Amino acid sequence: MARRRTRRPPSRRQADAETRAKREARAGSVKEAALELEGVVEEALPNTMFRVKLDNGHDVLGHISGKMRKHYIRILPGDRVTVELSPYDLTRGRITYRYK
Repeated sequence: MARRRTRRPPSRRQADAETRAKREARAGSVKEAALELEGVVEEALPNTMFRVKLDNGHDVLGHISGKMRKHYIRILPGDRVTVELSPYDLTRGRITYRYK
C-alpha cells in the first residue's frame, strides 16, 4: 500500500516573505499620500535638521532621508531640495533629493 504524503505547512521563511510583502504593500499606500514640494535650504540646524523655505512661502523643518545619509549626500544652505511632507504634520518633512 502506497503511503500518502501530507502537505507540509509553509516554512518560516516563506511565511515571513508573505507578511513582508503585505507590509510593503501597506507602506506603499501610505507613501502615496505624502506631498512632495520643492524649496531652498535656509539654515542648517543640529542633528542633520534643516530649515527649508518652500516655493509656496511656508517654512518647514526637514531632516535627511536614509538613502541620502547612506550615500553621504551633503546639504548646505542655499541648496535647492525636494521635501516630502506628511499630510498629518505639514511643518516637518523629509529631504529626499538635492538638485545639482
